[in-house]
Amino acid sequence: MLIGVPKEIKNHEYRIGMTPAGVRELVAAGHDVIVQRDGGTAIGLTNEQYEAAGAKLIDTAEEIFASADMIVKVKEPQPNECRMLRPGQILFTYLHLAPDPEQTKLLVESDAVAIAYETVTDENRGLPLLAPMSEVAGRMAIQAGAHSLEKAQSGLGTLLGGVPGVAPAKVVVIGGGVVGINAARMAMGMGADVTILDRSLPRLKELDALYGPQLKTLYSSAESVEQEVVAADLVIGAVLIPGAAAPKLVTREMLTKMKDGAVLVDVAIDQGGCFETSRATTHQEPTYIVEDVVHYCVANMPGGVARTSTFALTNATLPFALALANKGYKQALRDDAHLANGLNVHRGTINYEAVAKDLGYDYVPAEEAIA
Repeated sequence: MLIGVPKEIKNHEYRIGMTPAGVRELVAAGHDVIVQRDGGTAIGLTNEQYEAAGAKLIDTAEEIFASADMIVKVKEPQPNECRMLRPGQILFTYLHLAPDPEQTKLLVESDAVAIAYETVTDENRGLPLLAPMSEVAGRMAIQAGAHSLEKAQSGLGTLLGGVPGVAPAKVVVIGGGVVGINAARMAMGMGADVTILDRSLPRLKELDALYGPQLKTLYSSAESVEQEVVAADLVIGAVLIPGAAAPKLVTREMLTKMKDGAVLVDVAIDQGGCFETSRATTHQEPTYIVEDVVHYCVANMPGGVARTSTFALTNATLPFALALANKGYKQALRDDAHLANGLNVHRGTINYEAVAKDLGYDYVPAEEAIA
């Protein structure tokens, strides 16, 4: 199979879909890999490294889309990339379709086969290709939140960990999944007063057993969310319903009761955001203010630490990319129900139920689509 790795074009997105080590594995398995020239140079992955791994360098994305059997990316395709997709071509990347009707429409019209990292599952009901970026985003959320709390960034002027004689900042994490626990760990490590909310009692018991009194756990209800958010210096939105739009758990009215200069970091923004006042921002202009509350809603947070993120992502995606290349996508999906859960768009049909429901498409199950 001919696998193409184009350069990412989203604002301040320096990740790349495959490291040289990943390319080497695909070439060793008998496949050809084409990589866009300078696609990884910003994070120290040079053209020479890709060539040494067996890749052929291509000057433009247009050439890659025109010839590759499978496109491996990081971020969702931008409109001009969607229009370059060919009928039957495989696209393997993050998609986040539920809050993005334009991208969904273009992918349906492309007649391509789009497999989304974020809905591939594993035997533990986890999301193995979302997990590494969720780990990065959870940890980054605290870095970003701590920076945004500084007065020069329009924050309250509070140091996350406090100092002797001065109380630490109160950090509230909504969601106890991969993002939430990584955020909580970072915040605790910096000495903050941390509370995590979740609807799963087994998860809250697990977190309590792991961290004891250092981490406060609360059952998530409208009342507990409001009480905690109003009292918080920093709120991390870490809610995920796989493939679906995120629920709006923090309302604009709650913001009016928060401290001026408090900070919201919405890690769920890729799925539409879990704060009513959230709108996607970029690393170039990461924050804005609503009701005197600072909002950090960067839609590609892990892109801020692009080198770490690229290596972590390739580690997770490579086995699936190899399966798709070795077997062809239909056989790979038939052989692995967890990979089949990643099929979101197939030859003009929507194959992920939450996406179909949120955007008003007919749902065609993956096994039916590839039959």
